[in-house]
Amino acid sequence: MSKICQISGKRVMFGNNVSKAINKTRRRFDINLVKKRFFIPEQNKWVTLKVTASVLKTINKNGISEVLRKNKNLIKD
Repeated sequence: MSKICQISGKRVMFGNNVSKAINKTRRRFDINLVKKRFFIPEQNKWVTLKVTASVLKTINKNGISEVLRKNKNLIKD
């Protein structure tokens, strides 16, 4: 399962662990991804999306319809 937000497009980043002796080893920064079901009243259906916690806060603030309207490429039906 890929760790990519379906609305914002955020994905996993990579960087370095840096020790006190400045030894560098690769590490990965995972995103805070949540799988959530949303009801779209205009289309009268449920949609399951993988979104980050920050996008979830935006959906709670503006509503799922407004967020999907800004990202028209997500739902085509």
